[in-house]
Parts: sequence; structure tokens; C-alpha cells
Amino acid sequence: RAAAFACLILSGAAPALAGERGAPTGVFDFYVLSLSWSPSYCAAEGADANRQQCGRERPYAFVVHGLWPQYEDGYPEYCRSKRPQRVPNALVDRYRDIMPSAGLMGHQWRKHGMCTGVAQEDYFALTRKARERVETPPAFRNLEKPVMVSPEAVEEAFLAANPGLEKDAIAVTCDRRYLREVRICMTKDMEFRACEAVDRKDCRSKRVLLPPARGR
Repeated sequence: RAAAFACLILSGAAPALAGERGAPTGVFDFYVLSLSWSPSYCAAEGADANRQQCGRERPYAFVVHGLWPQYEDGYPEYCRSKRPQRVPNALVDRYRDIMPSAGLMGHQWRKHGMCTGVAQEDYFALTRKARERVETPPAFRNLEKPVMVSPEAVEEAFLAANPGLEKDAIAVTCDRRYLREVRICMTKDMEFRACEAVDRKDCRSKRVLLPPARGR
């Protein structure tokens, strides 16, 4: 298993595209589904990490960081909307399996979800639909030991696991040490699509660390 992972890599905190704050709702071109390798977030943030996500009883692997409306270059954020900003507990509980904390869900709704022009329940239903559209490669499902991986191999693993997903529709991100995210571009109908501006944010490191899931 370690040998298989030696071929893998994911990326994380690449520079963000320019955001348009206070944009009108519902005006965008496509979505980015951002999948975060939760153990990297927990390791990088340390004592500041969200305990709902990083407690030892929560051995998360890939979690949804967010479903982000995008322009062809850039993205809307914190859009003008009269929809409620707080995500109710009942909705949080319904989606905690894919987004592990109330704080994450609330932030993603306010920054990105309100820009979609749909209601909270519809936004999180779309988020689940997007997550279910993407198959996690088998090598990432039960990682018990830390391994060094290459971002290019992580990308290749996702391409192999998801027929129809092409190299210009995915970006793997990293920080200076850890694999952080896989970002996959989708149409509003949740089909894979090219996204040059997102794709060029790929991790440039040769190898990065993939920590194991918490609690394992």
C-alpha cells in the first residue's frame, strides 16, 4: 500500500483566484467541488484545528471543504442575499458525514453558498450530489500510516477512478509540507468540465506528506 501511495500526491493551499465580494447571486459559470484531506488540515492547524473535525473519534479522510460557484476566471463571494446566514442544527446534522463541522458548513454557506442563488437546503443537497459524483480512489480509503506522495500521482488516481474526468478539470493542491485538497470542476448539472484557471493552481511540489486518518 505504501508503494502505491508513493505515486500519489495531492495539493493544498495554492494561491486563490481573485474573488468578487458582494456580487449578485446566481450569476456564475460552473462549480468547484473542493475535497480536503482532513488529516492534513488537522496536522497543519494543530491546537487551532476544529475539534468536531479533528477529534480522535473522527477518523475522516477526504471531506468536502466546499462547493464553490466560479467564473471562468475568479469567483463570487459573500454575495448580496436576504437568505438566512445561520445554518440550522438539523441541516448540520444531515450533512455532517461529508462536511464534519458546523463552523465549516456555516462559513461555506455564507461565503459561497449564498452566491448560488438557491436556498440552504438546496445548496447542501447539491453539495452531496457533487460529492457522490466523485469516486474516491481505493488507496485513500483506509490509510493507516503516513506516506510521501506526488501530486501528479494523486491526480492520476482520481482520473482512473472517475471515467470522464480529464486532467484539465482537476487540481491537486498542497502547502509546503502536506497534501491538502483535490479540486474538481463541474457544470451546474454536476458533470465534469474543463477549468483552466483552477487547473493551473496545481501543486508544484515533487512530493508531499499524506498523514493517516485520525484515530487509526
